Amino acid sequence: MAYQRTFGEIPGHPEGSTYATRAEMRKHGLHAHNQAGISGTKKQGADAIVLSGGYPDDQDYGDIIVYTGHGGQDANKKQIADQTLDDNGNAGLVKSQLDKLPVRVIRGSEEDSEFAPASGYQYGGLYRVVRHWFKTRADGFKVCQFLMVKWGSVADVEDPQLPAGIELPVQAGDEGDTAEVGPVGRTKHVINKVQRRADVVRNVKSWYKNQCQICRKSVALPSGPSSEAAHIRPLGVPHNGPDHESNVLCLCPNDHLRFDNGALYITSDFKIVDNLTGEVIGDLWVQSEHKIGVEYINYHHESWTKE
Repeated sequence: MAYQRTFGEIPGHPEGSTYATRAEMRKHGLHAHNQAGISGTKKQGADAIVLSGGYPDDQDYGDIIVYTGHGGQDANKKQIADQTLDDNGNAGLVKSQLDKLPVRVIRGSEEDSEFAPASGYQYGGLYRVVRHWFKTRADGFKVCQFLMVKWGSVADVEDPQLPAGIELPVQAGDEGDTAEVGPVGRTKHVINKVQRRADVVRNVKSWYKNQCQICRKSVALPSGPSSEAAHIRPLGVPHNGPDHESNVLCLCPNDHLRFDNGALYITSDFKIVDNLTGEVIGDLWVQSEHKIGVEYINYHHESWTKE
């Protein structure tokens, strides 16, 4: 029987339901595969993942998960190659992020987590993918990671804060100026959210008169030209970039989306590179007032390329 991909809850299988085998989960439509961790395709998106100890880089905090994508392992689960977004599973999770599709999270007993079941598998509820990035491991290989938050939980915000006392491991580029790179200020409402500085956004946009630093275009609205402030090194966990003009670009919505998802990157000499073709497509427009931090450019570059 062909697997019917369903996004969201499966009737008759509420959160907390347990299963003895992968085959049983597939039979009930919870997850498509007997081995792969990600159930999904580049075209449709990912409907489910299994956390089962396959990657030591996974981190499970309950309502917040840092999930490592698929690929690059041999039969003994040793990493022997970089992961890519060409993989159907990884690309599926990116599709779910961009289209805001719910992802079922299933935990296996082999996962090293207090939330894992004693045996078999347990459905842990719906999550959404907040963002993704590439991490260079100690063995030199790159893995794609996904920040996921439980749907409807207090952590379900744009920039979730990790539970008190829990920190993500240092990544490449995190050893820089600790006086400037670190968690930005947060303001407490019902939940914790990143507090962005309005003066930073205003300054950067004014320097370029709301024109994109990549394509030189702006969005025409009845209220006047519009643009978006794009952080080069993201503010939220696990990147913890600074909310400062040196870490912000003025971009149009199209180039903002491409930049944030690795379709574009910028070199240390401010050349714009199309990451899909490897071609230099122009020079970043930089006004004299705008002192862009090359360390943030390098961090973004490192996150999205194999160089």
